[in-house]
Amino acid sequence: MGEHITNAVYTLRTKKSMTQEELAGKAGITRQTVISIEKGNYTPSVLLALKIASVFKVPVEDIFHISYGK
Repeated sequence: MGEHITNAVYTLRTKKSMTQEELAGKAGITRQTVISIEKGNYTPSVLLALKIASVFKVPVEDIFHISYGK
């Protein structure tokens, strides 16, 4: 059994016509971190997840989702 985190960062970012660089600047991270999060290669800390949610002005639960596998 394992957990898997998925996210809607790419979807929200493109809906707002925001570049990866713009999101990175607003969240205080690097563009490479944004890329890693969007690809699902990096799960952000709670603090970073909250910062990203703040940038998009949505609850963190609207961005990050956990699924459970067998």
